[in-house]
Amino acid sequence: MTSRFHRYAELFKSKGPWCTVYTDISTGTVDSLHAIDVLPENICRELERQGAARADLAAVEAAVRPAEGLPDPVSRFLVVRDGTVEIDEVLPGPLAGPGVVRVDAAPDLTPLFRHRPDDFPYVVAEVSRDGGEIRLQRASGRRAEGEQQIEGETNHINKFPGGGWSQARWQRHTEVVWRRNTEQVAEQIDKAVAESGAQLVVLAGDMRARGLVEEQLSKAVQPLVSMVNANTRADGSDSADLAEQIDRSVGELIARRQQALLERLAEQENGPDRTAVHGVAPVVAALQQAQAETVLIDENALDAEAELVVLDAEPWIAVDEADALGATALGRVPAAEALVRAALLTDARPVFLAPGALPDGVDIAALLRWSAAPAG
Repeated sequence: MTSRFHRYAELFKSKGPWCTVYTDISTGTVDSLHAIDVLPENICRELERQGAARADLAAVEAAVRPAEGLPDPVSRFLVVRDGTVEIDEVLPGPLAGPGVVRVDAAPDLTPLFRHRPDDFPYVVAEVSRDGGEIRLQRASGRRAEGEQQIEGETNHINKFPGGGWSQARWQRHTEVVWRRNTEQVAEQIDKAVAESGAQLVVLAGDMRARGLVEEQLSKAVQPLVSMVNANTRADGSDSADLAEQIDRSVGELIARRQQALLERLAEQENGPDRTAVHGVAPVVAALQQAQAETVLIDENALDAEAELVVLDAEPWIAVDEADALGATALGRVPAAEALVRAALLTDARPVFLAPGALPDGVDIAALLRWSAAPAG
């Protein structure tokens, strides 16, 4: 589990009440600017109606504001407790499902996982023949976690335009300079991947430089490369086009990773060891034993009326109060919310899938750490 998810798990161990807010903070038009002006007041009025404390209302009101530096549409996810903003995530893109304004015994992280269906590190390299810029990012957000500029040689960076006996020599020298510069970039990409565990390398920039960098990457990194036809290092370039192509590359990898999970589900559920289960009761039982490695949830389950019991201690989740196993019931919450909470508290990974991705009739499934089959 990533450090971010570990932090979320620690939050779940603290008693509420908690305020959860998931809302559109786009500006865009005059009408939406007016809506942004009244948004904090409207949200706080609803939270107050649900019994939120004054300190929590003040924290939410201060935090609900437009995001700077990101184009519309953009969303915000907030979790507040005891007057402190515990989570404040700016999420590029429109709301993934309905907005949330709630006061409850536990924070509701389902909007965050629905908006960000996967979380892995990846590298973006914008390259040119004189160097490049390398950024480490995560699939869960656009802001870079680290940046590096590589400044290569600039003497004789352009091919000699004249003719005569010396032209070929100058052109060969220029090619050597390009290769030395792009070799530096490739070395730093290899290093960034090795240190971060990046699952994807997006190569953008000058076409010739991209090709040189790719061929100089290590054999382990080359299969991770997604080449995009965007060059923001050129005059008059459009950074929005690069962002769109990066999002597409990340989305394609997320789709492949989710497909791999579905293939594992079919293989493990039908295998002799039965290391996968489906259905609410079997998945809850697996979570109670910290047996679940990955919990797969159909997005439609978010809109279902089914509820589960959240507990203040292990086993963290129950179908009803009678299954609390000595823990105190905090209350009944929507099933998807309870499953995400229990997954994080037992070091499992919750994954929301597009409607219909799971086998027919299955809303919830889990890949297990050990066999579900009875001994004997």
